[in-house]
Amino acid sequence: MKFGGTSVGSPQRMKEVAQIFCPKEGEQTFVVLSAMSGTTNSLVEISDYLYKDNPEGASTIINKLEQKYFAHVDELYATEEYRQRTIQFLQEEFRYLRSFCKGKFTANEERIVLAQGEIISTNMVTNYLLEQGKRAVLLSALDIIRTQENGEPDLVYIRKATMAQLKEHPDYDIYITQGFICRNVKGEVDNLQRGGSDYTACLIGAALQTDEIQIWTDIDGMHNNDPRIVEHTEPVRQLYFEEAAELAYFGAKILHPTCIQPAKFAGVPVRLLNTMDPTAPGTIINNEIQKGTIKAVAAKDNITCIQIQSSRMLLAYGFLRKVFEIFEQYKTSIDMICTSEVGVSVTIDNRAHLTDIVNELKMYGTVEVDNDMCIVCVVGDLVSGNVGFETRACMAVKKIPVRMISYGGSNYNISFLVKAEDKKRTLQALSETLFKG
Repeated sequence: MKFGGTSVGSPQRMKEVAQIFCPKEGEQTFVVLSAMSGTTNSLVEISDYLYKDNPEGASTIINKLEQKYFAHVDELYATEEYRQRTIQFLQEEFRYLRSFCKGKFTANEERIVLAQGEIISTNMVTNYLLEQGKRAVLLSALDIIRTQENGEPDLVYIRKATMAQLKEHPDYDIYITQGFICRNVKGEVDNLQRGGSDYTACLIGAALQTDEIQIWTDIDGMHNNDPRIVEHTEPVRQLYFEEAAELAYFGAKILHPTCIQPAKFAGVPVRLLNTMDPTAPGTIINNEIQKGTIKAVAAKDNITCIQIQSSRMLLAYGFLRKVFEIFEQYKTSIDMICTSEVGVSVTIDNRAHLTDIVNELKMYGTVEVDNDMCIVCVVGDLVSGNVGFETRACMAVKKIPVRMISYGGSNYNISFLVKAEDKKRTLQALSETLFKG
């Protein structure tokens, strides 16, 4: 089970989620926790002051954060023993944070500072469980999760380390660890970056071959459209792993697209559940495909479209390779691509090197750039044998100017590139046609 920052955002929320992850008789639960909501932002601010050689500014934020946590102690614990135990831990923790106000501050120190949010939340929740008489133990993610030289998780190490920790602590019902944080190949404190705590949960769940990985958030699973924009959306009860990855990549913020990959390869289902409504069924993500079904619509903002036109492209061997090498050189990934005999259009969501990319592309043709675009994708069982699905999707946007359409690159996705100002109309039209028709 993984619980995010809002799920452990206050003493009351901690008590409530503790009820959720207490296992049934004979079961064991592995719990991954994020930092309390707002804590990581404070730690980033502390780091920012230290980078700017302003220890006074950092100390001010540390003092405020310390006061916040000490105020939580009386509310969370009922006995003096666990109040004192937690106060002592917090005193040591904030003494450690203050030690960074002296001496040189680098990226290594920043990663250590950012890790303290998860370390604090997991200690506080574990102490609460122990006070309640639960058989719980805290395992450090720094002893379990490690990345390789390329920054990717070391799956073999994670499996061996997790199994070793369970063997060392065999008689517990609840195992708790931190999300997000890890060690890199050099043994330094680091973080998983993409997917954060969700990634940790999926890595551990896959390593242990658990019955299920549960990602607990504050909404009832993944919806068939963006509930902030479209009225009367509904939770999608089942998604194939590839469908979930497409939705996550194209804007459904409930999951990061890469974090469920370990679960997919291990064949372990991932269930998205709601801490505000624990009895709701949520969304199950597994290796089952529901044939002939369109599942959901999602949108990705801040897209830039680049069109390269060149009469020299006609039958020109190596043209696309040269184009793609420019994007690779500037480490800029492409979302959509459409080609014709005399041109190619691509979309990107990272404008950091846009000027340099455009300048180099001009060596191969005329370049036009469209900003403030949006990709809207339709996800489901969209293999070419399913007659009519692409027609229904296209008919839904018949009154909306579409800049690009991508279909066939995946069996689970049709994408439309539209202006950002047309995003709301597009999402609403697709919902009306695909889910209410």
